[in-house]
Amino acid sequence: MANPFAGEVALTIDGQRHVLKLTLGALAELEAGLGEDTLLALISRFEAGQFSSRDVLALIVAGLRGGGWQGASGELLQAEIAGGAIEAARVAAQLLVRAFGPLKTADDDGV
Repeated sequence: MANPFAGEVALTIDGQRHVLKLTLGALAELEAGLGEDTLLALISRFEAGQFSSRDVLALIVAGLRGGGWQGASGELLQAEIAGGAIEAARVAAQLLVRAFGPLKTADDDGV
């Protein structure tokens, strides 16, 4: 089970459930893969709804790596993702929120 308080998100790929998490190492790998782009630019694109399928794939791969996956991004090109592209985009956005968003606790009064 994915633990949202630990920044985890679940995604089913080819019938197998995976737990994704943006660890520091996964974020460093993601940043290296973005080239001249930055994590801040990636976050801004998601906030504005201007993200690409490349952005989604990069975040999914980083999250899988943070969750312990040893595969290569090319393996996902033909993979069946439960919920399709929309679910992949939702999970990618959720990874960003859980890694960089404010932590909500039971004591949070919403102010």
